[in-house]
Amino acid sequence: MTEKLPPHLRRLFEPRPPIKHVKPLDRNPQQRRGPIVGGLAEYVHMLKDYDPDYVPRETLEERRKRLVSVALQRRGCTRRVLICAQTWDPHNDPHASGDPYKTLFVGRLHYEATEDDIRRAFDRYGNIAKLQIIREKDSAKSRGYAFIEYEDERDMKGSWLSSGIFACDI
Repeated sequence: MTEKLPPHLRRLFEPRPPIKHVKPLDRNPQQRRGPIVGGLAEYVHMLKDYDPDYVPRETLEERRKRLVSVALQRRGCTRRVLICAQTWDPHNDPHASGDPYKTLFVGRLHYEATEDDIRRAFDRYGNIAKLQIIREKDSAKSRGYAFIEYEDERDMKGSWLSSGIFACDI
């Protein structure tokens, strides 16, 4: 294939000249002798009482747990919250309801938006089975997001895929 190239390009594909043979500076590898390497068994007795005052450092896992607990204490988290977080099972949550494939998350809502406002904005894509604005337990103020559960999964996908609306003012 290179014979069809012009001479100035053919020159780029020519093999390089062979490397000159240089006599090795070292001995022949078969005649070489390195240091004698032995076992460690004769030194094990020295390690038994090496440093009686040694206190082991904390491992990375222990350090991570310690830093998490310090951060939680700074934030004022109680022991009850920590226990609840460890024992919480999202698959057996009594507050969760509905099919996740039919549920749409709507974030960055205005804090004064009502269910009617959201229903008006999203009802045109399909029948809404359940609409839930997440509110604080103490003051019942909106937290700025909601979940919309449609009756059909295609309606949920159509509400944000086919419409092209990824932000709307509610």
